[in-house]
Amino acid sequence: MRSRFPARRLTRRAVLAGVTAIASLGAFPASAQESIKLGLVAAMSGQSAKSGEAIVRGLTIAADEINAKGGVLGKKIEIIVRDDESNPAKGAIAARELVQREKVAALFGGLDTPVSLAIVPFANSSKVPFMGVWAAGTPITRNGAPENYVFRVSAVDEIVDEALVAYAIKKYGAKKPGMILINNPWGESNEKGLRKALETRSIPFAGIEKFETNDVDVVPQLTRLKAAGADALFLVANVAPSAQVVKSLDRMGWDVPIVSHWGPAGGRFTELAGPSAAKVHFIQTYTFTGKLSAKGAAVLDALKKKYPEIKSLADVTPAVGIANAYDAMQLTALAIAKAGTLDGPKIRQAFYEIDSYDGLIKSYKKPFTVENHDAIGASDYIFTHFVDGEILPLTQ
Repeated sequence: MRSRFPARRLTRRAVLAGVTAIASLGAFPASAQESIKLGLVAAMSGQSAKSGEAIVRGLTIAADEINAKGGVLGKKIEIIVRDDESNPAKGAIAARELVQREKVAALFGGLDTPVSLAIVPFANSSKVPFMGVWAAGTPITRNGAPENYVFRVSAVDEIVDEALVAYAIKKYGAKKPGMILINNPWGESNEKGLRKALETRSIPFAGIEKFETNDVDVVPQLTRLKAAGADALFLVANVAPSAQVVKSLDRMGWDVPIVSHWGPAGGRFTELAGPSAAKVHFIQTYTFTGKLSAKGAAVLDALKKKYPEIKSLADVTPAVGIANAYDAMQLTALAIAKAGTLDGPKIRQAFYEIDSYDGLIKSYKKPFTVENHDAIGASDYIFTHFVDGEILPLTQ
């Protein structure tokens, strides 16, 4: 079977990423006549590699189920993975290569909002459905294209921000929260959403501070928020920068409530942030804890059988990567089956024709419409925190 990964300089990180992806995917048919190719562009290396692995696992478990029942249109699903390294330019190149060289029928998008935003124009111009499974930036699906080919089974910043504000008020009685946001399009997306959510409640904010992915000390930004009277913090950043915020708060001795987007769930947060990681309350779409539905139990069992390294629920973290990707694959397969073809415009139209699907996250009813390309709504979020490396739900 020929390699599905592009040629590049074989650094140790690249080799490890390639091995992880290949091991996750298992054996797939190589002939285009025998399979329907679907592509994934996601961070498979670096701090977010654990999340990329979760997405691959969710897609793979769903594809295994579909293939065991005969596939789609009489063909097996083949998943082809490309590592974007959390780099927008590399993500855009990978998407183009998957569509133009590998001839994938649809793309799945990975972790980072800037990467997904870089892929959106190409997906729309190429008329290839692009299904988001993690990145939450509001403009990803609400991109203004006359013919929008971007769908999503994941969080949406504007809706998440409403939930973050409501939680901070209910849980902590926040009256003057502050924002500490990553300085990129994802941070910008959430700044808009948080401002709007606060303004509708006539609640002032103490300040808005930005920081960079590679910052190792955000004490100056946090000091300004403390001086301005912030009684809670809204945090938006991925794993490593979120951990730096927590460690900076520890150095300051400032014990302020932190209400976060789901960035901390994406990797080695507890290891990087230390004991105070458990203080961060963050939003999720799914966990494998508690009493599972029949589908949840079946997916968890399939994960343990396919990936023997899974020994406990802590090993299926982040669950959202698995769950979002699993439901996204099932919905995409339904759309292809309804379309009866691999023609992009017809698959796009078929997404609107899905009436219902009993999924892992929820039972979907008309998950997509021309006006709304996001299958996850405001009532589908839960708040969680880390306990001994496991993501557990919080009582709201």
